[in-house]
Amino acid sequence: MEYRRFGKTGEMISVLTLGGMRFKYGWTPPRTYLPKATYQNCLETTRLALEVGINHIETAFGYVKSEHLYGKVLKELGTPRTHFKMMTKGAPMTGDETRALVEQQLEALQLDHIDFYGWHGINNEERFQAAVAPGGPVETLHRLREEGLIGHIGFSTHAPLNIIEKAMRTDLFSFVNLHYYYFFQRNRPAIELAKEKDLGILIISPNDKGGQLWNPSDKLKELCHPLTPIQYNGRFCLSHPQITTLTLGMHAPEHFDQNLAMLNGEDYFSKEDATVKTTVDNAAHSISDFCTYCTECLPCPENINIPEILRFRNLLEGYDMQSYGKYRYNMLGGKGHWFPGTFASACTECGDCLPKCPEKLEIPKLLFETHDKLFDLKSYWRSQLEAFLVNGYKAVKSIFLKFTS
Repeated sequence: MEYRRFGKTGEMISVLTLGGMRFKYGWTPPRTYLPKATYQNCLETTRLALEVGINHIETAFGYVKSEHLYGKVLKELGTPRTHFKMMTKGAPMTGDETRALVEQQLEALQLDHIDFYGWHGINNEERFQAAVAPGGPVETLHRLREEGLIGHIGFSTHAPLNIIEKAMRTDLFSFVNLHYYYFFQRNRPAIELAKEKDLGILIISPNDKGGQLWNPSDKLKELCHPLTPIQYNGRFCLSHPQITTLTLGMHAPEHFDQNLAMLNGEDYFSKEDATVKTTVDNAAHSISDFCTYCTECLPCPENINIPEILRFRNLLEGYDMQSYGKYRYNMLGGKGHWFPGTFASACTECGDCLPKCPEKLEIPKLLFETHDKLFDLKSYWRSQLEAFLVNGYKAVKSIFLKFTS
């Protein structure tokens, strides 16, 4: 295993992180009920992770059962506290909520301190302002750090680039969790700013959000050969020395070999890997009406996430990544600030975006074409149902507590 310094925290953590959001039935409420299959899944996965040298575990209050699973599993394994670093996250909106939530998370994790605590989801201006408000969540997290309950404070983000950079420039944080992959390089300036600010960088879900690379198209497999798409993308990310770690939702034994294959003795990219990159790069040159993801077309009057939809089109045209495109596209309209925007079918052809586009793309035409190729009613309703199960449970619980308190 390779280890890197996590920015100004000074902590040395493994370049592969065990993410805790994908254990079997892990998202099914209530959070304290741990079915045997779920517990065994976490136990076996965590044991394997520790055996291969992973010393960083990442979870969140929002991952429903995950904190409770790790709390019990790490006790059963008898893992010395010095052998792992724990990161968890939460999105409390006030100072009082922050203290109460952290205490609840410590109890669930069965720990006396949390090594890294991330404010979960600085995804837009409103949430940024809520997080950093005087007397608010982040200020309270710094008090909890002084009390020894938290080691280091960071944030996770799915935000536009300007919001990410704004949060970094507050100097309130020691690390950032963000999206950056071969197929999504928009946040490269944030990577560079994090280096300047000496922030630790955790890359969110490179195998899944990075292109559903565990289920690649035949064309992508061919382009990446002799590497696998998972290897290729992982090495691309780790070729940036300022990136500390990639969080991976491993939850089966077979996941370990394919992820450990990313490691290359700190030689990212080797000459052979660079040759593969040239091949993958060249595939983009065949894409007609290529969107550069400049975001100049925004905002859209109909709240259509134009650059993201056209990015899916790029990946479909250049790499046959239909499975990934359908998976992500059909989440639109149901994830709120985590993945904002409506379907391309909402376009009224108002023409507002056309003069803004430096590539002079026929944006409405491309939006409609992409919707026809990627919209899938079954995938859409599955995504909506998953959101309802989590959010609906939260709403019912809130009403119950209100009338029983």
